[in-house]
Amino acid sequence: MFNFIVRRLLQIPVVMLVLSIMIVGLTQLLTPEQRAAPYIRTEQQAARIEQIIESRGLRDSFPVQYGRWLSSTLQGDLGYSRASGDDVIDTIRERLPATIELTILTAIPIMLIGIWLGTLAALHKDKFLDQVIRVFVVFGYSLPTFVLGILLLAVFYAYFNVLPGAGQVSVLNQFALGDLRRYTGMLSIDAMLNGRWDIAWDVIRHMILPALTLITVLSAQIVKVMRNNMLEALTSDYVRTARAKGLSDRVVNGKHARRNALLSIITLAGFLIIGLLGGSLITETIFAYPGVGQWVVQAALQTDLAAVLGFAMMSAVVVVVVSTIVDILYGVVDPRVRFD
Repeated sequence: MFNFIVRRLLQIPVVMLVLSIMIVGLTQLLTPEQRAAPYIRTEQQAARIEQIIESRGLRDSFPVQYGRWLSSTLQGDLGYSRASGDDVIDTIRERLPATIELTILTAIPIMLIGIWLGTLAALHKDKFLDQVIRVFVVFGYSLPTFVLGILLLAVFYAYFNVLPGAGQVSVLNQFALGDLRRYTGMLSIDAMLNGRWDIAWDVIRHMILPALTLITVLSAQIVKVMRNNMLEALTSDYVRTARAKGLSDRVVNGKHARRNALLSIITLAGFLIIGLLGGSLITETIFAYPGVGQWVVQAALQTDLAAVLGFAMMSAVVVVVVSTIVDILYGVVDPRVRFD
């Protein structure tokens, strides 16, 4: 098991190097003038764009430009984002905790609901409960995120006015944020640690609608996969053998069938977390939630190359790290994977 984990960890730098070459290489499709945009912060600099191109070596060969970019990145310099009016690394550092906060609030219910409903549907195959759950799956699959988000806004914010529709905290509490001592960067947790439960509840209320949107859409995928896996497991030889031994349905379904059905859910959960941590672009934009997703959408609309490139690298790091964790967990659950 130790060798298996070491092999996976040693692959991280190699994969990151290849991904960075591919991402930076795509920027070579742009003109030097377009690639000079991340270095322009004032109108005076915009007037001297040719000088910036020469000083930054944007007409040099790709290996030279990549080496220069890699050196700057390793020093924490990802350029300047016009969309946020700040350095890219500082913008990511400021907005990523909000996305992580939403991910935590969303990912756990998605997995619990998906596994629970998928198991129930399989155990009650073709019965009324199974039909109801399958309708939910079709609803979640067919309804786009932006449509569901707008519907939730119209009902809970515009019509009933019981939940906030935008932002991360109300206007009244924004003035109190400066007095909070920051520990994690996540407002709800920091507010709790400061004893400001009113602010913590306000932050959670602002996350309910975007979280509900993501839970409805993404849990449908878990339900479908879990139901199919569970049905396959229930008809397998080892389950029939367990029933022949006189084991109870609870033990057979829980210990034998569901445990094996969860194997592919681990991989699916990894992709789900990757998507959430990478920034749920549409959801954060609809609800004006100040995470990395909303920022990169604004950056893309402004052709903010530095922001888009920085977000792409951040997403690559998330993909590689989470994929490695998933591989290790898969090896723990299924020992056969360690010998591949």
